[in-house]
Amino acid sequence: MITLLDYGAGNVRSVVNALEGLGASVRLVERGEDILSAERLVFPGVGNFKSMMNILDGKGLTGPLKEYIRQGRPFFGICLGLQALFEESEEAPGVRGLGIFKGRVKRFMGDLAVPHIGWNGIISRKPSTIFHGISGDEKFYFVHSYFVAPEDAEIVLTETDYGVRFTSSIQHGRCIATQFHPEKSGTKGLKILENFLKDSSSEAMPEISQDSTRLAKRIIACLDVRSNDQGDLVVTKGDQYDVREKGEVRNLGKPVELAARYYREGADEITFLNITAFRDFPLKDMPMLEVLKRTSQQVFVPLTIGGGIRDYTDRNGRFYSALQVAAEYFRSGADKVSIGSDAVLIVEKFLESGKATGESAIELISMVYGNQAVVISIDPRRVYCSSPDELKHHVIETEIPGPNGERYCWYQCTIKGGREGRDVDAITLARVCEELGAGEILLNCIDRDGTNSGFDIELIKSVKEAVTIPVIASSGAGSPEHFLEVFQKTGVEAALAAGIFHRNEVSIRQVKDYLREHNVEIRPV
Repeated sequence: MITLLDYGAGNVRSVVNALEGLGASVRLVERGEDILSAERLVFPGVGNFKSMMNILDGKGLTGPLKEYIRQGRPFFGICLGLQALFEESEEAPGVRGLGIFKGRVKRFMGDLAVPHIGWNGIISRKPSTIFHGISGDEKFYFVHSYFVAPEDAEIVLTETDYGVRFTSSIQHGRCIATQFHPEKSGTKGLKILENFLKDSSSEAMPEISQDSTRLAKRIIACLDVRSNDQGDLVVTKGDQYDVREKGEVRNLGKPVELAARYYREGADEITFLNITAFRDFPLKDMPMLEVLKRTSQQVFVPLTIGGGIRDYTDRNGRFYSALQVAAEYFRSGADKVSIGSDAVLIVEKFLESGKATGESAIELISMVYGNQAVVISIDPRRVYCSSPDELKHHVIETEIPGPNGERYCWYQCTIKGGREGRDVDAITLARVCEELGAGEILLNCIDRDGTNSGFDIELIKSVKEAVTIPVIASSGAGSPEHFLEVFQKTGVEAALAAGIFHRNEVSIRQVKDYLREHNVEIRPV
């Protein structure tokens, strides 16, 4: 029996699914006594350090949790569940952690994008019971802006490089905690959890000892999901956002089946974009929630869901906040939520008033779940102009002239699936959303969508240079060469594709093999 400490923030469904898939029975902590009576305790922490500690204190769980660990009983902490073990965090000055170990939690500094999102390696520092079956050259999934700095080097189990060398897992006796997410790290991550369940007394060292680690470029499979004319949820794909062909919605497969296929083929993440129009509000959209639940039972890489993450008032006058909508998606298996049209409206209000309200969907969700859980999906189109001085927007000089030979353009943000343009450019939107608390940008391009002509390098390079958070390139991929080009010319952390994967024109393996041949760091299939 595994006892899981779910304090109410983030996606714990994937942890439960992983443990149950390994044959364990899982019960959730409801009160302090459940911790003290646990045979083995798993603490998957996601979100904000202050919010986490306030909830633990408010529920009376802090004392029992400290007592359990100090008794030397089996404990596995994940991400924030690692950081909670230390005395304090730069994320929440003045808030005390559990203080099991001396040391503090620090924020990444430097030139690399923060949060640290993606697949990175580990450097083993001592043998452990969780290393059976681990070769040492694997990559595991990280998503965090802060890292632990222990005072006692003896507890350091692994280290990882990201601008600095940081502690990526610790072990002291039967207390083990990882900064990476084993439940989101594919088969090797599941192997680590399996080793914890076995609770063997024998220790092992990985065969390979790396001198350094590198963050892999992520290849993301995107599934646009909507109802067809028969009312079934299908994966479709637009041609410059038009999803119909000969009057019918393009049906490229079933969402759960396709997601599972891409997981097996080596996708580093799966993104669902729910493009069905909402007649009421998304908490009534039970089929999409069911898609997430079923997918998270068999796909152990990160899942992002976009579509309808905003405030709603239903037909009976009951109000539901964007935070409540996001929470339901998280509880159904999502790791991140993607905000699209509503982000444009939020930024317009910010630009009009000159200040943040603290009440927008971006701010509220990132405050509770952490900025790594909030992705901003930008849908821009090119607008040409004759001079960079004639507009208030960020204008670039382009190598692709306009219809009248224009040498300059700006990227107009759109809403409502690209049907309505707004007076905000993509660079401004990205910068403001980062300031409001977003942790990642999903950068689409209406002009390139469905064309297979390659990513819009000029757009992507401009936005990437304007923000310090990770950027995902999207729209236009038609060949492995396009992925190499966008990584080499823009420095983005990830690239996303849809149609070429759905139609089997290019496989994920082909993309990764090509990138590896050209010395791009990837997670092997």
